[in-house]
Amino acid sequence: MTENDLNPSGEFERTPGGAILMDGNRLRDEIVARLNERITALGNPHVCLATVLVGDDKPSQIYVRNKRKKADEAGMVSRHVELSADISQADLEAAVSELANDPGVHGILVQLPLPDGLDAERVLDLLPAEKDVDGLTERSMGRLVRGRDGHVPCTPLGVMRLMERYGVETSGKSAVVIGRSTLVGLPQVLLLGRKGCDATPTLAHSRSGDLAAICRQADIIVAAVGVAGLVTAEFVKPGAAVLDVGISRTAEGIQGDVDFDSVQELAGAITPMPRGTGPMTIGCLMENTFNAARMLGALPSS
Repeated sequence: MTENDLNPSGEFERTPGGAILMDGNRLRDEIVARLNERITALGNPHVCLATVLVGDDKPSQIYVRNKRKKADEAGMVSRHVELSADISQADLEAAVSELANDPGVHGILVQLPLPDGLDAERVLDLLPAEKDVDGLTERSMGRLVRGRDGHVPCTPLGVMRLMERYGVETSGKSAVVIGRSTLVGLPQVLLLGRKGCDATPTLAHSRSGDLAAICRQADIIVAAVGVAGLVTAEFVKPGAAVLDVGISRTAEGIQGDVDFDSVQELAGAITPMPRGTGPMTIGCLMENTFNAARMLGALPSS
């Protein structure tokens, strides 16, 4: 905890309703600063994150630019490969294979989604598990399931880091994860239930009966389904921690899965949207890249 997280009464920053505000921007920047300190202390060794961007999708361009910026701030080398939207599958795979085989590249991020007509799974299959810093491949998921050393998908890892940082108790607690994607929902359940975290997770989804009743039993709610404003005060037990991962683009702008205004009146801790779980995805990408360099022998193992 830093002084910047505290209000004059000596407590974490809180919402008008009294919930602890879990600030992802602040924690992301703390993670990046700590990584910079560690890399500097090691003599500024070469740690390289390679990003691959296909096409001219504006949000994807922004996401990649922000990731490269934070890599620079962490003291890492940022290598960028930008390809046209009409690239062939074979040429895209050749470009990714070149990075996969380059010993000077430690982490590879292929920005998704890819343009129509390109098979993302075939591209991701080319990534060595050690360089899969997004944690998206079946090998990375298998390592997570088996409890082996590997990279955890950045968004669910960011959720865990926020709870650790803001003192959300997990051991023996009930957690509900709404959404069953392989990117967030499934790995989130695994992280919450594994030894050391020791929560009792429930995976809920669009087919779950009486979703509000299921969530009201939970000490922790992770909303990751992409339905704007789905989680209202009706879903929340007083004092529960609520983490909003879902993003929807609506006529009113970008919205999360959580109706922040009503939920913050009941929650014990809550993430804002934006400034919540989104920035943590980038922070944990930097953490995974540092660990990738260690796994590949570019950094000391401890």
